[in-house]
Amino acid sequence: MSDTLRDKLMQVSTATLTTALFARGLRNIFLQGPQRLRPGPNMVGPAYTLRYIPAREDLDGLDSFEDRENPQRKGVEECPEGAVFVIDARQDATAASAGCILATRLQQRGCQGVVTDGGFRDTPEIAQLDMAAYHSRPSAPTNLTKHHAVAVNDPIACGGVAVFPGDIIVGDNEGVVCVPAHLAEDVANEAIEMTVFEDFVMEMVKSGASTFGLYPPTDPKTKEKFASWRHQNGR
Repeated sequence: MSDTLRDKLMQVSTATLTTALFARGLRNIFLQGPQRLRPGPNMVGPAYTLRYIPAREDLDGLDSFEDRENPQRKGVEECPEGAVFVIDARQDATAASAGCILATRLQQRGCQGVVTDGGFRDTPEIAQLDMAAYHSRPSAPTNLTKHHAVAVNDPIACGGVAVFPGDIIVGDNEGVVCVPAHLAEDVANEAIEMTVFEDFVMEMVKSGASTFGLYPPTDPKTKEKFASWRHQNGR
């Protein structure tokens, strides 16, 4: 993705993005479950995915970590710089999707963040990383207890949302949105405009204005006031 697109998406909220996507007919794009371990600036990057299926005892022993083709380990070592590592854990947080060692490796490789609809172990340590991390809840048991990694960079489900490799993942302190790659530029531009207008609306509401005719701007005077406010504030 371009630096320009990334910069735009760093400035907008997931709430605004969901509205822009709703206007285009996309309703199921907010990942249900994953929450940020520690507040911080937006997380933005193309999706790089890992998919789990239920573990099976004859396959998922500790020696499986020695296999360089293990999709979990291979995915971490191959995740591109600037990407967001998105894990399909089938919304099962009874075992960890990953821990601090792998999360730290992703950070060192330049990953923008890691998201799972399951849980992480070592959450106090992951929360201290500079990289954004989202999960449903802490889970200490090793991933082998419940998860068998089967695929890297395939289409997945995460938090009930279809995520395709290369889709643009945006996270803020409220949650995570998946923006289809082919819509990302237009949605980002619209979200920037929506954000400026909503800043104006918030200022008006704090000053005592009614939301009627203001939000949405059905009163012609609202548009005039917004144009004047925008000019005065250099927006």
